[in-house]
Amino acid sequence: MAALCTVRHRWKRLKCLPIFTRNLTGRYDYDLVVIGGGSGGLACSKEAAQLGQKVAVLDYVEPSAKGTKWGLGGTCVNVGCIPKKLMHQAALLGTAVKDAKKYGWQMPETLRHDWAVMAEAVQNHVRSLNWGHRVQLQDKKVKYLNLKGSLLDEHTVRGLSKAGKETVLTAKNIVIATGGRPKYPTQIPGAVEHGITSDDVFWLKQSPGKTLVVGASYVALECAGFLTGIGLDTTVMVRSVALRGFDRQMAGLVTDYMEAYGTRFVWGSVPQRVDRLPSGPLQVTWNDSETGREHKDTFDSVLWAVGRAPETKTLGLDKLGVQLNQETGKIVVGPDESTSVPNVYAFGDIGEGRPELTPTAIKAGKLLAHRLAGQSTDLMNYDNVATTVFTPLEYGCVGLSEEEAERRRGKDGIEVGSVILIPPWSGALNNGIFFS
Repeated sequence: MAALCTVRHRWKRLKCLPIFTRNLTGRYDYDLVVIGGGSGGLACSKEAAQLGQKVAVLDYVEPSAKGTKWGLGGTCVNVGCIPKKLMHQAALLGTAVKDAKKYGWQMPETLRHDWAVMAEAVQNHVRSLNWGHRVQLQDKKVKYLNLKGSLLDEHTVRGLSKAGKETVLTAKNIVIATGGRPKYPTQIPGAVEHGITSDDVFWLKQSPGKTLVVGASYVALECAGFLTGIGLDTTVMVRSVALRGFDRQMAGLVTDYMEAYGTRFVWGSVPQRVDRLPSGPLQVTWNDSETGREHKDTFDSVLWAVGRAPETKTLGLDKLGVQLNQETGKIVVGPDESTSVPNVYAFGDIGEGRPELTPTAIKAGKLLAHRLAGQSTDLMNYDNVATTVFTPLEYGCVGLSEEEAERRRGKDGIEVGSVILIPPWSGALNNGIFFS
């Protein structure tokens, strides 16, 4: 590849640069190129365009191990918040219909949920959001490119199409907002071959049937909650604790409630292997860590919810010297979302130490756009961010958990209290208990 090199000067020596990175006037194709078309990346790009910046967004969905793929909008729109809350609502409606008898509604004796009808409605809604995002980008004059992006240098992005066609773009600033994808426990035989993840469950055409959910993160419990709620036999396998990082007392209330309403929990266990039986079902073998005994059971589906991995491996960050946290694989960022390489920024789920929350990424993206456009110096405040877990017993929180507060302030430096508030009408006609 041809290159343009400067001469050595008495006080400095500039690098050799590929001739396509910028023209001789020093201008770039774009003011800003964003890699990643999730909620944060879209918010950042649209805000920058409104501030007069010339902006391009690269977004490309690598199909899941099961071949599931989707459109523009990232995790939240396609395989996260939106479909999750719609299926959660389906489960809540089922519960409400069952309760309606006590309030005088004449209901049939048996209720049956149709997964295919629900899935089609959810998927059609998601597709409408995909289209809406494309229209918004066009309206705001943001260039959308369905390309898989990687960095060639601090001002140059290489995009590859599905067919392998290469497009090179140059930009004054580059923003990485590629988020993450679910992990598979590849060390477990049959895990990838026979399992699904949250990247797949919302796009299934047919019911997953009797399901084993492996993991106890909020993703695991939310999925298990709505699967139980629509009438599916659902088991959650937990290695250690549920809702790690959340308040322990509240996590216990959530899992106790789920157990009371039909979700089974297998505690202190990890799958050893997953096999497809000749008759069709999946046989899962696991060991009880307390007794060491081996157990087996059959399921129609195994849903892995054992964490998420940042989408950094194909970005070419190692060649640029972008610093990563070697343990998590996430990009080390400063308070202003800057990376260790000038003109390259990262935010959202891919940033080390950042909350993996859509509203946080959206706000951080907008603030970053203002700073890059020279319109503001305001930084994102990541303290006291509220979040909600959409389990059958919905759990919202803000600020520090009791455990984190104790770690920071010491046990004698905090006061702890609790109160349970129940609406007077809640459950009254179902259990004969009235609250005043």
